[in-house]
Amino acid sequence: MVLRRLLAVLLHSPQLVERLSESRPIRRAAQLTAFALLQAQLRGQDAARRLRGLGAGPAASLGRCAARFRDTFTQEVRRGLRERPGPPPGGQRGPDANP
Repeated sequence: MVLRRLLAVLLHSPQLVERLSESRPIRRAAQLTAFALLQAQLRGQDAARRLRGLGAGPAASLGRCAARFRDTFTQEVRRGLRERPGPPPGGQRGPDANP
């Protein structure tokens, strides 16, 4: 308890804070912290820019791809219906057919 109070008094001393801020280790720690924060901010902005670019480009191509798939699928279904063989031999319609 006494140690905590002594440390609080020392840290609230303007002279001590001034001397610590002028020391090499504290200045270096502040430089590294500022560098890390700046790099994180720049990388975040770059990632956001790439995401915006990704959102604009593939959305349009995805729509074209989906439309092309739909068209090809319907063409294949129609071709399959045209080319299907006639009714099965013996006049059987299947197990679910009404008699």
